[in-house]
Amino acid sequence: MNHQNIRLLGILVLSITGISFLSSPSSQALEVAVSPKKPRIGDTLAITVTPDPGEQLTQAPTVKVAGKKLPTYAIAPNRWRALLPTIPLEKHGRRSLVVTGNQQTRNMVLWIGNRWFRTQSIWLPSGNSSGTDFEFDRVDAFKAIVSPKKLWSGPFRRPNSGPLTAGYGIKRIYNGDYSDPDYHRGLDYAGWGGSPVKAAAAGQVRLVGRESQGFRIHGNVVGIDHGQGVNTVYLHLRQINVKDGQMVRAGQIIGTVGSTGASTGPHLHFGLNVNGKAVDPTPWLKWGFK
Repeated sequence: MNHQNIRLLGILVLSITGISFLSSPSSQALEVAVSPKKPRIGDTLAITVTPDPGEQLTQAPTVKVAGKKLPTYAIAPNRWRALLPTIPLEKHGRRSLVVTGNQQTRNMVLWIGNRWFRTQSIWLPSGNSSGTDFEFDRVDAFKAIVSPKKLWSGPFRRPNSGPLTAGYGIKRIYNGDYSDPDYHRGLDYAGWGGSPVKAAAAGQVRLVGRESQGFRIHGNVVGIDHGQGVNTVYLHLRQINVKDGQMVRAGQIIGTVGSTGASTGPHLHFGLNVNGKAVDPTPWLKWGFK
């Protein structure tokens, strides 16, 4: 189809890296921006919605990806944002994106790029490879928390000064069982035992779990809610220095590195969840989301 035929059909197609727009020229009252421009599996996508100059959004826009509605929050006057998590268990490729506001609809297409993750075999001592219902119920409840107020500001901080020893997304085979491989849901820092673990961003402590309570996988763990569906978890701690419900600032010491739970040696596992899914923390540490 040539450009003349496109104009005759009254359809405007605009394509940029990672996202395509398909809409009529009369429905441009909503501006939609997606970052990063070249998203890959494991990335968090920020979908920002603003009206055209001179227009006002009278209520929160609706953002749907692949038919699923995402939570949307005001981040500035007349400016709204939804965060889309992607994880290694998903397929790369095309996603539909539909944004509706002020009786206008934008129909778009996202493209999530592929990403290669290496495979790693982990051997855990007998009894340390399975968690408890109590542990999983507590963690699931924590990940489901969605508080509307954004508590973080700017890029997240590195939680420990030790070297990075295991990146996000590694396919892990536990104790030789290839039937159900999992992926590494965060970053591992090989800090020495007893070294400080710091809050990556401001927030409220909403999870404190201990190995003695049945946290066989996570060990001594702290979870911090940063608002708007974003939270961080800190696993295998030796000591816990905060209490459930406590407000913490970015860089505050919340515990120390240990080897509790399913661990082969002293290290910190640092995870970041968006809307309940464990995404790659690296972009949050490098660039952040305002």
